[in-house]
Amino acid sequence: MNKQFSVAIVGATGLVGKTMLAVLHARRFPVSQLVLFAESDGVADTPFGTLPVLALSQANVYRNPCDLALFAVSSEISIAYAQIFATMGTVVIDNSSAWRMDDSVPLVIPEVNPASAFLHNGIVANPNCTTIQILTAVAPLYRKFGIDRMIVSTYQSVSGAGAMGLCELESGIDGFFEKPIKNNLLPKIDSYIDGGYTGEELKIINETHKILSTQIRVSATCVRVPITRCHGASVNLRLRASATLGEVSQALREAPSVTVGDIPTPYDCVGGDGVTVGRLRRDESEANCFNMWIVADNLRKGAATNAVQIAELLIR
Repeated sequence: MNKQFSVAIVGATGLVGKTMLAVLHARRFPVSQLVLFAESDGVADTPFGTLPVLALSQANVYRNPCDLALFAVSSEISIAYAQIFATMGTVVIDNSSAWRMDDSVPLVIPEVNPASAFLHNGIVANPNCTTIQILTAVAPLYRKFGIDRMIVSTYQSVSGAGAMGLCELESGIDGFFEKPIKNNLLPKIDSYIDGGYTGEELKIINETHKILSTQIRVSATCVRVPITRCHGASVNLRLRASATLGEVSQALREAPSVTVGDIPTPYDCVGGDGVTVGRLRRDESEANCFNMWIVADNLRKGAATNAVQIAELLIR
């Protein structure tokens, strides 16, 4: 008999939590029991049927031990609860930024650095959504040709800011974002930190270094755009080794979870579990440089799917 696993979803009623449930079901993850945690008690309609939702508390965690816990909550809640689960023998896969840069916590994209997942001490970190989609495509090129530097501009949907961001765009009532998002572009995601960079931009830089174990020079600009779902990223790479456009294209076509298209759009990738690369071309202004456009569903590959893929790695 194939082994099954008890799984907790912490933040089960949010956008990412609901998507985690959908992905677990779609990928036929061997679930013996699902325990749903949220801010308060209730019920939730899921692909697994209508299930009870428990208020997140230490008492409820202790009463409901699980093999795995997928976290879709804020960094503050993750810091408060992840180690409680871990001390009970539960492996936590956390979607927040709380543990990503902790040296004792692996930061994992299964197509890029799967072996790192097994170095955990009870917690595995899910990278930032934009880091996931960019490196899923870029890492194969890094391994084959080397990369000297990477310039990234992201175009990120409002669902990346959670349900409140989605609500503002759909309702047209301003207040959640710093400036109106409808019919607008916001060239600032997260707070300013160092040298005018935002937290979102530094996540791409720092997480790239950690995942690839390299100090590739990275510059990033992150922009919120008025679409509901899926992120786009314009990426300019300078390779270390000489490569033809055909060689770069072939390396991408052979990469796991990567599809090469012509003009992929966010509309095309809703519900997808991989990334699509298009507009691949030489940068004629600089030797051995290439431009590409990368799109992915931020709620699936950028969050829930990557977390479930980590879980699949751990139970093999």
